[in-house]
Amino acid sequence: MRIHVVDAFTDRPFAGNPAGVCLLDAGEWPAVAWMQQVAAEMNHSETAFVRPLPGDESADWEIRWFAPLVETNLCGHATLATAHTLRRERGGVGALRFRSRFSGILTAHAHEDGSITLDFPAAPGTEVPVPTGLSEALGVKPEAAFRTGALGDLLTVLPDEATVRAVTPDLEAIADLTRREGLRGVIITAPASGSGLEYDFVSRFFSPAEGILEDPVTGSAHTALAPYWSARIGRSGLTGLQLSARTGLVRTAVRGDRVHLTGYAVTILDGTLHA
Repeated sequence: MRIHVVDAFTDRPFAGNPAGVCLLDAGEWPAVAWMQQVAAEMNHSETAFVRPLPGDESADWEIRWFAPLVETNLCGHATLATAHTLRRERGGVGALRFRSRFSGILTAHAHEDGSITLDFPAAPGTEVPVPTGLSEALGVKPEAAFRTGALGDLLTVLPDEATVRAVTPDLEAIADLTRREGLRGVIITAPASGSGLEYDFVSRFFSPAEGILEDPVTGSAHTALAPYWSARIGRSGLTGLQLSARTGLVRTAVRGDRVHLTGYAVTILDGTLHA
């Protein structure tokens, strides 16, 4: 069985967000416990498992995502990594349609320049009071907080880019808060520090209860970030910079109730899974 490691939302190795990609044969899914063990062994923020759907009119592939500790509802960077891997294996450009268990049909469009655009459901936020303990966990008082519906994140707005860069969160407190509030993770975000930059807003993402201390580049979080910043800035097309140690750029475009996420990917490792 083939398995791959792909850096997503970057055009250079050892940047962006690494994802495992496991290409399966058609048929039934392997045992969930086995997929969870593979994801734990890979120890990336997500590992995608994909199987072909021959004869299915609505989708070409079915996809599932596993973090080191749990199966997740949606993952952008691992979907981008999967589309990149399938393009390498099959060649050509065009659309790949993925059926997902929790987010419907997701489409990845491969372009001539090597970039890939994901078509995902938007996750507009609903403003809520700042949860008890969040300011202490982040070490800064948020300006506002938004629940992101089915995405399950808390989008937290901070004053400026420098504040986002400087945050050193209490990850144990973040884990306790997300469990208590029924959240996947916490997004922190702020506007870019000036004009003329290649990005319009910045973010970071923490999901320690799922085994992801700080995610390098979180595609799914941009389904909430894009609607928020597009409404605030007044443009449908924006670029987000995720301020992890590895960093990565996500080009976003809001299209009604969908968000397009565009980026590049680089294969780091091709291997054989023996277990």
